[in-house]
Amino acid sequence: MQESGLLDEGIFLYKNKKYSQALKFFLDLPPESEVDKMEVAYYLGLCYTRLEQYDDALNFLEQVVTSGTQLERSLQCRFLLAVIYTISGRKRLAEFELNKLLETGYMTPSVYAAIAFIAWEQKDTQKCLEFYEKSLKEDPENVTSLNGLGYVLACENKDLTKALSLCKKAVKSSPKSAACLDSLGWVYFKLGLYDDAKQYLEQAEKLDTNNLQILEHIKALNKVG
Repeated sequence: MQESGLLDEGIFLYKNKKYSQALKFFLDLPPESEVDKMEVAYYLGLCYTRLEQYDDALNFLEQVVTSGTQLERSLQCRFLLAVIYTISGRKRLAEFELNKLLETGYMTPSVYAAIAFIAWEQKDTQKCLEFYEKSLKEDPENVTSLNGLGYVLACENKDLTKALSLCKKAVKSSPKSAACLDSLGWVYFKLGLYDDAKQYLEQAEKLDTNNLQILEHIKALNKVG
């Protein structure tokens, strides 16, 4: 109880999304503090992840994973490792971490969605579709999978009616998501509804002006407009 009490302030800051302050709290803990070092490493990993300081996050997340002291936290940190590896383009490392999670039975909708995304990046469309469907079977409201499956179906010109329904649902849940708006615009483009496509693609561009995928979609739209 004493150890937990010493960390309460930092945990409170983290849970209230004050990530920079929480990070400072955990970093400033004296080395001689009677605290659980893995508890501190866990929150440092989370803070660095939230602040998108991924190289620092990897160091602490890996400590938690290799310690194996708390299974649930170890699995959570392994998933975060996979996410960071995906973001940073290290797809093979991401795939390794995700496969490790599957081996343990940690089959959450988010894990399925991450596997689907990596499969798409590796041009394995069948596996991608399979895992997005698995994710949505577990959680029909999972925005990442609604958006991902809708976008892939559009790219493959498969079941565009379903793609439209999925992407509309994703945008309804995340109306300020550039990725979701872009996907919906792309589905409309594939359906030949260019005015609707323009509306959503332009909204996406305003939210993420330097996104190459969005710019490519707008370029394709301009060619037919």
